[in-house]
Amino acid sequence: MVRATSAVASHRRKKRMSRLAKGFWGDRKNHMALTKEAVTRALSENYRHRKLKKRDFRRLWISRLSVAAKMNGISYSSLIDGLNRANTPLNRKVLSEIAIQDPKGFAAIVEHVKGSL
Repeated sequence: MVRATSAVASHRRKKRMSRLAKGFWGDRKNHMALTKEAVTRALSENYRHRKLKKRDFRRLWISRLSVAAKMNGISYSSLIDGLNRANTPLNRKVLSEIAIQDPKGFAAIVEHVKGSL
């Protein structure tokens, strides 16, 4: 009887790891033990960093809005409070884009907010 091996499966596993390690530097792409460790870690960090990216963008939008609001004579917290009181459904991402692309439009929004405070 012919002995069954797991050659096809193990080659497929190694090939998948090598594909995931494409672009890695040095032995991390050539030696299977290091490749496996590097790929596993990279995948877990990838998951974590997708979550962190959302926080980073929110911080960026808030800092942009803070500067734009100060230029129009209002604080960031007052701006957000006024938007909530005026039932204006603009989020921080959209507001920061408006502040960058259309400063006059942002000034009009600030005036609307000041009226509702």
